[in-house]
Amino acid sequence: MNYTKEQVLNALKHVQEPDLKQDLVTLNMIEDIHVQGNKISFTVILTTPACPLQAMIEKDCRNAIREYVSPEAEVEVKMTARVTTRNANMFPNIKNIIIVSSGKGGVGKSTVASNLALALYKKGAKVGLLDADIYGPSIPMMFGVMGARPDVKTENGKHRMLPIEKHGIKLLSIGFFATPGQAIPWRGPMVSSAVKQLFNDADWGELDYLVVDFPPGTGDIHITVAQGFPVAGAVLVTTPQNVALADAAKGAGMFRMDAINIPILGVVENMSWFSPAELPDNKYYIFGKGGGKALAEQFDVPLLGEIPLVKAVSDAGDTGSPLVLDDSHPVSGAFLELAERVAQQVAISNSGINEPVVN
Repeated sequence: MNYTKEQVLNALKHVQEPDLKQDLVTLNMIEDIHVQGNKISFTVILTTPACPLQAMIEKDCRNAIREYVSPEAEVEVKMTARVTTRNANMFPNIKNIIIVSSGKGGVGKSTVASNLALALYKKGAKVGLLDADIYGPSIPMMFGVMGARPDVKTENGKHRMLPIEKHGIKLLSIGFFATPGQAIPWRGPMVSSAVKQLFNDADWGELDYLVVDFPPGTGDIHITVAQGFPVAGAVLVTTPQNVALADAAKGAGMFRMDAINIPILGVVENMSWFSPAELPDNKYYIFGKGGGKALAEQFDVPLLGEIPLVKAVSDAGDTGSPLVLDDSHPVSGAFLELAERVAQQVAISNSGINEPVVN
């Protein structure tokens, strides 16, 4: 039996993108339809290579063809991705800027930022990581590139920094321009200028996501980036402790201010529980329990992930190979799930849908 492209499209109109609340055809997510006899093939363009719903969407497409075209059809579904963006002007080559922030230091923000960037890369995205923690840059150590110096290229009389590349990630940090261990006693205007240079004077190339590791608090750097650059959204990192939650809430309040107005993609609770190596199934909530969930509910945003307190996480950062690179470690999976949920929320925010998806 011969089928038509119109039949295929009509069938796929019954497949909804779960996050964006519309069918795949209306969202222009179907391309390259080929029909030859009873063989049907087409491509589904996802909003991110880190889409956590990819398998479900593919299954729904196959079921729709069998139900609305023919149960005898031979179906080939190709899944690919084209990362969405709202940023088409200021940085046309950087589709989405994601800031990772915390209200206080010591909650593992840089660890989350590093592993998030690498997890997005492992999912197939083009990723950069900018260390905006001017006073305490830690990304060079976490990626094992202490002492590295970015090259500079000149085009049309303009000098541009070339980010350091490690583990597939493009990296920039003020730590590349200072002697290891050297203090950086800069006042506010100097700090703001330095951060702008890391953004503006770098050749980032084509990026799906630029993850920005913020310093703790709500100071000059936060305001400079929030008001001066097209940020797709913010990820809040906290621990379950009340003091960390109180400070994280202040950070969330800053992003909701009219003068800043950055979407909060969700909350990551770090150091959620401790599991001894000899008792991996046991969970000890040494810093409290449920704080991240409560913070997410307070601001009506998703809880993006809960990362356990595991010595291997800090050890991996100290040796320059963040833990998500170790496919055999169970916490690596937690960071990969975090990347999927962050990418999911970015796509939803880019679509203009205000309702968060809470998994």
